This record gives sequence, structure tokens and C-alpha cells, in this order.
Amino acid sequence: MKRIITLAIFVLSSCFWVNAGTDGGTKENKSEISNKLTWWEDAKFGMFIHWGLYSKTAGYWKDRKATGFEHFMLYERIPWKEYATIANDFNPVNYNAEEWVLTAKNAGMKYLVITAKHHDGFALFDSPSSDYDIVDCTPYAKDPMKELSAACHKHGIRLGFYYSLGRDWQDPDVPTNWPVKGGRSNTWDYPDEDKKVFNKYFERKVKPQVRELLTQYGKVDVLWFDTPGLISEAESEELRNFILTIQPECIINSRIGNGKGDYNVHEQNIVQKGDTSPWESCITMSRNWGFVAYDTAYKSPELMIRQLLEIVSKGGNFLLNNGPTAKGDMTEQTLISLEKIGEWMKLNAEGVYGTQPWHVANERLDNKISEHTLQKHDDKNTMKDAVNDATSRQIFPEVRFTSKGENVYAYVCSLESSEVCIKSLAADKAGKIESVEWLGRADKVEWKQTELGLILNMSANPIDEIPVAGFRIKFGKSNR
Repeated sequence: MKRIITLAIFVLSSCFWVNAGTDGGTKENKSEISNKLTWWEDAKFGMFIHWGLYSKTAGYWKDRKATGFEHFMLYERIPWKEYATIANDFNPVNYNAEEWVLTAKNAGMKYLVITAKHHDGFALFDSPSSDYDIVDCTPYAKDPMKELSAACHKHGIRLGFYYSLGRDWQDPDVPTNWPVKGGRSNTWDYPDEDKKVFNKYFERKVKPQVRELLTQYGKVDVLWFDTPGLISEAESEELRNFILTIQPECIINSRIGNGKGDYNVHEQNIVQKGDTSPWESCITMSRNWGFVAYDTAYKSPELMIRQLLEIVSKGGNFLLNNGPTAKGDMTEQTLISLEKIGEWMKLNAEGVYGTQPWHVANERLDNKISEHTLQKHDDKNTMKDAVNDATSRQIFPEVRFTSKGENVYAYVCSLESSEVCIKSLAADKAGKIESVEWLGRADKVEWKQTELGLILNMSANPIDEIPVAGFRIKFGKSNR
């Protein structure tokens, strides 16, 4: 039956591809792309979810810790048919899409991106063009993306699908060239790299499955491709045109390849001086992307809020990842952290959503530094796919700035003293300040602007697990 459906999809897809030819009918100008990105650039904060067959093994393989975590099929060189047997026991009986979506929404997140197909080639959705999917291979036998898309649409959370583009360890036609020829390929099932033709995989699997994702779940706001690999420029452009033919408002990340995406991706990294193009940092809450049972090294809510503010102050978006269990539960620490982040966002989000960078991104308040207690990575671990978090663990007193309309927002981070002098807000540097208000609080702020800076009395600030206080600052009309 699936072969018949696949043929039908191919025919329909061919029609779409004819419409998306080289006449430029689906091409957008810069203004149209900018308008399409408006909601995304205003959103600032999203949830990334890595979930799949690797969640079932939870970091183990054959009763020992696996090499490669969610990439262990590659590092352990497991034949895909053996790896596929994991699906026999993949049964997320606790999965509740509405709970996931509300968890994201209550944390202040505005969009959600989930791994519809990771590098192992397994589709976490009902894929009529392939039998290697959650409906056909697991006792769960349902499409979790259907429930998730419905919950996102119901609760106003924008929906994004992750799709591994340049790697697929189940397919025989996906060559790679990093870090060496065949370095990320399935060379144990399919050893001859020279016989692999990316375009065969592109036509047989990528195009039908991308079409399925864009036609089975209503509005899709983001297609988040990973590792473009050896996709050609012509194929990247063809894929972009196809997506826009079906869903013109869909945003596409840079990993579609060859400069054809709408925004840049920085993985496990925050740019030092900002990126003038639209950009996003995707970062893990713990050490890994997928669920690993022995991974208990989570970032603190304070550190994650500081990461959010650093990213937003530099003009980017923060896509914060978690890896649910095979049963469909978000981990206890994930839920605790997101609840605390949500409490902070309810008070302070005004200076996050819809903001722009100010002319100063941050100001260091003193040289006192403490190291966050997240476990250090093993220096001997040479893997580049899984444990590669390059974000800072340092916590120190600083101020982060954003702006929106007439307002400048100052977030005083990790300060232990009762008074702060913000030099960047001295009158000769910033202009005359008209008013200063707490974010999310009715209390009056004790402040004065001097030639040294803006002096704030912080003694009224309640000390909690996220010691980051937000202020709304208005300037006199001559300084607006």
C-alpha cells in the first residue's frame, strides 16, 4: 500500500516542482523575507526537542555506556536493521503533546522545533513514503506530530520541524565529507562512498518527506534543517522553492545549505559581537541533545536566563533544547528549570520580546567571577557531534541592555551588593533619563543619574534563584 501512496506523492510532488521552476515565481525579495521573519525576530525564545529511537537507549548500548550519545549508531557502527529493532520497544505511553506545548508556553517560549527525522533516518511522524517510521515500526503506532501540531495551533505556539538533510544512516545514497571523506556516513552497511549519489536520496526520501511535513499538519512556521552535507546549490534552491510553493510563509534555517536559508544557526555557541543577519543560538539545557539517563549536569535557571539576555542583547534568538524520555516525559529537572524561567519571564519579558539591541550590549560591573558547576567535559573526548557545548560557564555581575520604541531595558545580573552604578547610562553618554521603573513590579525605584552613571538602589530587589533584575528606562524627549 505504501508503494502506491509513494507513487501518488511523487506525481503530486512533480506537479509542485513544475510550478516551482526556474522562472523565479517562488523567489522572494529581501523585503518579503524580512516581513516573514517579523514574528520570529520578535519571539526571541523557543523550545528545541530532540526525541527519537535514541531516547529509548538513554545513552546505553548493550548494557554499557554508548559512544556518541544520540549519535551512537554512527560511533558504534550499528547496522541500521539492528538499530531499527529499538523501535520494537519504543512506546511513549506518557506522551502528552498539550503538556509539552503548555510547558513551553508557560516558560515564555513562543515557538517549538522538534526532530521529525534525525540522522538515524527514522521518521517520528507518519510518513506515507517510507515504512521506517513511528506508525509502522513501533507498538505506539500513532503519529505524535499530529497531536503536537494541534496543540501548538490551539495554544498559539509556532510550530517547527527539524529534518536531518545531509545525513541519513538508513539510506544507501548519503555521502559525507567531514571531517574526512565518509566521516559521517554509514560505511558499514554501505561501504562504497563513490557509488553514493545524494540526488537519489534527495528525490527518493527528502522531497516526499518534506512534502508530508508541509501538508499533513496544517501551518508549519519553521523548517529547521540540519547538516546540509553535500547538497548542491541547485538542490538547495530547488528545495527552498518547493517549500515556499506549498507554504509561502514557512521560515527556513541556514542549514538548507548554500546560503539559501532565512537565518543563521549557531550551535552550542553565542556569537561574540553579534551577527548582522537574523540568527539563532541552539543550546542544550544539559550536556546532551537527546535523553541520556546518566546526564544530570543541567545548567541553572540563572545561567540560562543570562544566556537568553546575552543572545537577545546581541540581536539573536535562543532555541533551548531538552530531550524527553522514550515514554514521552520531560525530565524532572527540565520541568523545574522551565518553571523557574517562566516565573522570571512573567515579570521581565517586556524587555525581551520584540526588542532590538541597544548601542551597548552589556557592561561588566566588577571582576568577580564564579564558575557554574556544570560538569566539565572530558578533555580526551574527541567527539564533535554530541558533547560540544562551547558556551561560557562563568557567572559575574553585569548589565545587559535591550531597546524597544522609546524604552531602554537594563537587566542587572548576579549582583550581590545593594547598589549599582551603570556607567553606560551616565548623562554624557546616554542622555538625560526621565524615569526608571522596575519590570513586573509596582514599587518605586530609588535612582539618580550622575556624571558617573545611573545609580540604582537594589535593596528592594527580592533575592531568588534567578538574581536578574529588569528595569525600564525612559529618556527625555531630546534624547529619544
